[in-house]
Amino acid sequence: MSKESSPRGVTTKNTYTDLGATTAEAYEISRTSRALAQKEIGDADYEDRVRQRCSIAVGDFAMAGLLRFTKNPVEAGLAALSRAAPLVTDIRMVQVGIQKKGHSSPVLCALDYGADLAESREITRSSAGILALKDQLAGSVIVVGNAPSALHAICDLVRVGCRPALVIGTPVGFVKAAESKEELRSLDIPSISNEGTRGGTPVAVAAINEIITIHAELKRQP
Repeated sequence: MSKESSPRGVTTKNTYTDLGATTAEAYEISRTSRALAQKEIGDADYEDRVRQRCSIAVGDFAMAGLLRFTKNPVEAGLAALSRAAPLVTDIRMVQVGIQKKGHSSPVLCALDYGADLAESREITRSSAGILALKDQLAGSVIVVGNAPSALHAICDLVRVGCRPALVIGTPVGFVKAAESKEELRSLDIPSISNEGTRGGTPVAVAAINEIITIHAELKRQP
């Protein structure tokens, strides 16, 4: 990272960190966007920071009001990152979008697993991958940005005893997306989701990347 880019320190007040900003121009764009989001949304706690980043990701402050946080999900995500727990994504775009700096967790994609299961059951590849990974999901952070079917599969596994550390579920679309997120919020696990048909990969990636950023900041504190 260049000397001109992100100052180090806790971002909630007078300093700001962006692990992905590697030039002075990139950092300034990011810092200015965050300042606007802080003013519009507030900056009281970690959940506000996630609201800020997700709103920036979609260019719409209305996203902040749609987000739902269940059972202290940011704290659950931070604890999982401190253990280098796996991050499991539904699609490749989410996997690619997750910051690789600031943590030691492997980032897996469900599409790399369960191909035979998808064919035999005639289900989506992402949901088949989640089912194939079921023995690796306990204590993991699952990030679903696109596929309602994957989120439904996760909910089914939770109901029979699987316990991920955190599920971020923001699939987008008109077919089962809103319903899958409602289902997630009904479960007794930490989760971040949004109401309605909006959402998508940018929201899911923004949420986990903000938790990663907070994690990196806390590691630097004496």
